[in-house]
Amino acid sequence: MFENVIDDFKSKRKVIIVHSNADTDAVGSAYAIATCFGNADIYAPAGLDRTLKSISEKKCFIILEKCDLSDYELVVVVDTSSPEQFGIRLDIPRNAVIIDHHQWSGKWDGYRTIVDDSKVSCTQLILELIEEANIEISRDVGLMLLGGMLTDSGHFQYSNPEMLRDFAHILEITGLGIDEVIDLTKNDVSVSERIATIKCVERSKFERIGDMIVATSYGGSYEASGCRILIQAGADVSFVASQRDENFRLSARATQEAVRRGVNLGKIVKDIGLETTTDGGGHSGAAGLSGVGDVEAMLHICTERTLEEFRMIKKARDAMHPS
Repeated sequence: MFENVIDDFKSKRKVIIVHSNADTDAVGSAYAIATCFGNADIYAPAGLDRTLKSISEKKCFIILEKCDLSDYELVVVVDTSSPEQFGIRLDIPRNAVIIDHHQWSGKWDGYRTIVDDSKVSCTQLILELIEEANIEISRDVGLMLLGGMLTDSGHFQYSNPEMLRDFAHILEITGLGIDEVIDLTKNDVSVSERIATIKCVERSKFERIGDMIVATSYGGSYEASGCRILIQAGADVSFVASQRDENFRLSARATQEAVRRGVNLGKIVKDIGLETTTDGGGHSGAAGLSGVGDVEAMLHICTERTLEEFRMIKKARDAMHPS
């Protein structure tokens, strides 16, 4: 899978682009490529968020907020299922390499792609790439790869046997401890985030089918944190969105039990995105949707689609266990 890009990674000057509001998986993937193959810059076109700032400060590496893609021989995009996720318009050259683990969106048709949505994290693909290139994994690189796996698995809640094997493999070859990975990904919760999540609960609404609950809310920021709070409060599925002028941004989360029952948030928001000409995608337990639209209308659509899933799950369960 990697044989066609390894030579380019080793020989060409690269820029590695991460998506807007980049998480540890995106940053870890970019850092590992840049460190192992060298001659590379990391570019965050929408600027640095708290995660990027925290990790770059801890590991002492630079992330560009501006750059000219024409200055590079090769453009690499990591952990990004569509160009819209950059947050700004970028002209990605056709010889670019796309490495991603989300459900295929079709937005990268015509590019060189390494996409495997069976992977819990993008850093698992980067691990395979590095080992295919016979490059030794240092402690720093191993730490960043593990950080991506830990956070994208929801601290192992959404992990699978393959990811756990990859995680253990890196621990074994680097001598790292899990406490070091947790320290890397730990962020102090700011007062503004605490206030935003409290407001999220205050504004929340919910619907129920059987014993399954979907909760929604809106705010100005920290959508993912709001989702986690609603899940902790008892929701099986949560959607939290914000509105900025004509644009909205929405995060979605589901419990592992909801995923086991059949909920797939990645498919739900991808289908909604296709129908509303917005950009949606993700995984079974965590996904996002963004574009031009009314936040209340989008939350309503997400609720109705989730309730449809709940009804099908309840119908199947009732058929198996008739009263």
